[in-house]
Amino acid sequence: MRVYVGSFFIAICLMLSMQGRAYAALEESVVQLQTANGVLEGTLLVPEAKRGMPVVVMVAGSGPTDRNGNQPGLHHNALLLLSSALAQHGIASLRYDKRGVGRSMSAVPKEEGLRFEQYAADVRDWVKWLAQDKRFGKITVIGHSEGALLGMLASRQAKVANFISIAGPGRPADQLLQMQLASQPAEIQAMALPVIERLKQGKTVGPVNPALQALFRPSVQPYLISWFKYDPAKEIAKLKIPILVVQGTADIQVDEEDAWLLGAANQRATVISIDGMNHIFKKSVPDRAQNWNTYTQPELPVMPELIAVLARFIQQDGKLD
Repeated sequence: MRVYVGSFFIAICLMLSMQGRAYAALEESVVQLQTANGVLEGTLLVPEAKRGMPVVVMVAGSGPTDRNGNQPGLHHNALLLLSSALAQHGIASLRYDKRGVGRSMSAVPKEEGLRFEQYAADVRDWVKWLAQDKRFGKITVIGHSEGALLGMLASRQAKVANFISIAGPGRPADQLLQMQLASQPAEIQAMALPVIERLKQGKTVGPVNPALQALFRPSVQPYLISWFKYDPAKEIAKLKIPILVVQGTADIQVDEEDAWLLGAANQRATVISIDGMNHIFKKSVPDRAQNWNTYTQPELPVMPELIAVLARFIQQDGKLD
């Protein structure tokens, strides 16, 4: 099912979500998860609510992304703002620094030992950790961008009530990489495409051209192999829980077609298009320069349309009607 969010729908959702509720007090605490490779650290935000409140685990996207959704040079606080907004609807949240980032820096093995599955296992273990806390009821995993695929894998490994993809790719990473390389000079494509094909086959590549070293250095190739083997559409098809796929029309990193691919793969999925929302949940326009400017403006709020849809879905056990 595909839904376009309009102002009337948003107003109704906000009214129903907030009716008779007041979450003035918030409890924020730093929490840690012990793993075989070190400690992961996150932030647990809990609204003043009764026992059995819903809770979400936020899974960040690709790159060195911290618990607030930020990377070096890109400070927008997307996940922090999302967490705070959901708390106003009585929804607790856990967001955490990815392995090897921020306060989870020590929990990263050598680069050649890192695998995509390790990140998925981290999500699974956070879910299991939350399940032991009697304050919480049903757990929802929210995966952003690359984090959507990680969330899909984890949602099959732990007890999760709902799964939400926000700006999640619907195609394997090798295909996305090829699409991104299409804008590069022909000589770069000629060198890179054979490397991608070999990695897709599960085989490493010998010394690569210095121009490709940052992308295909030998130490990162095992990770790319572990990532390339997953097709998000096939993985989401395996889920047997309510699914919400959210995509913004102003996203310059992930195409709307990806949302269609994910939604079509599982009959339990509802696809929501939010007009004017970009990759980091903020109001923008398709123009690349103006769009990228929002990535360094943490004062810009998360779009209320997104909050209304997420709150409704989580509070109504995976339903929007």
